[in-house]
Amino acid sequence: MRNRRNLYRKRKHSYRKSKNVFFSFKYAINGLIYCAKSERNFKIQLLSAFLILLISSLFEFSNIEYIILFSTIFLVLILELINTSIESLVDLLIDKKFNKLARISKDTAATAVFLASLNSIIVALYLFLPKIKLLFTDL
Repeated sequence: MRNRRNLYRKRKHSYRKSKNVFFSFKYAINGLIYCAKSERNFKIQLLSAFLILLISSLFEFSNIEYIILFSTIFLVLILELINTSIESLVDLLIDKKFNKLARISKDTAATAVFLASLNSIIVALYLFLPKIKLLFTDL
């Protein structure tokens, strides 16, 4: 019984909400910086996003096309952040021991990022191919 009380106290103190909105933004930026520094896939996705936006600036995209492009890019990045969060939490809980449910959690989170990435490729093809075809027909 005493163990449960100690666990409750620890949990109660470990869960705190920020009372300052600026600290909340700081924590969010810290998470973004962590992923940008330490997660290989996030770095690749950021580089890809930068290149796609650079290439898109060469074409005359409409506002709607830019909204679609930005939404697609942000979806992949958001899911990668969630995937990193899930993987970190699972690693914390299982303490480097194999667990079938942990594997399922990590694999399905990674699958969400994979599907969003496939979707982004399809969207990019839809947006860029007509513009590229126009370039070749004008020659």
